[in-house]
Amino acid sequence: MTTKTWDAQLAYWLVRPLKDSWVNPNHLTTVRLITGLAAAVALAVGNGIWANIGTVLFALSNFLDHTDGELARLSGKSSKWGHQYDLFSDAIIHILLFMGIGYGLKGGELGSWALLMGIVSGVSVACIFHLRNQMEQRLGKDATRQPNFAGFDIEDVLYLFPIVTLLNGLQPLLIAATIGAPMFAVWVIWQFFALPQSQAN
Repeated sequence: MTTKTWDAQLAYWLVRPLKDSWVNPNHLTTVRLITGLAAAVALAVGNGIWANIGTVLFALSNFLDHTDGELARLSGKSSKWGHQYDLFSDAIIHILLFMGIGYGLKGGELGSWALLMGIVSGVSVACIFHLRNQMEQRLGKDATRQPNFAGFDIEDVLYLFPIVTLLNGLQPLLIAATIGAPMFAVWVIWQFFALPQSQAN
């Protein structure tokens, strides 16, 4: 039995009172989507204060991503459409977030390359999320679960995002993402196509 991460446990505790309410998981997905879009807009403004606001909103959006799933499991209100809506929200938030970072940095040293770098990074991250989800559906959640250390997943590093802006590290982050995200995406694509044919169909 796999122990839930700390953020998933907190999400469970927060949504438990909503189990028998009118609130359904899609409502929480919408709040997560709006928060993520607001983060992208704030980062696109480009100045220090708005960049800090944007990264805090993104960390909040990342946490809210756990709440819809927890409520769906608690209330039995899971649906195929809701799952697809959640996946769409993940993809659009990550694409627009990195585009926002790129747009916000285009007035700096990277110039117009910053926006292109943001697009490359965002699309690569969205591709990773999509393919990992496809693998999860075919192999099961446990088979594709990311390493968990003392209640933290690898993706929990995203909660440190606000520290990046406080340290004026958005430009190095974008450069690293432009290099690293496509490389990781290629690796995930290789994993996906390496699945046995019976699992890849």
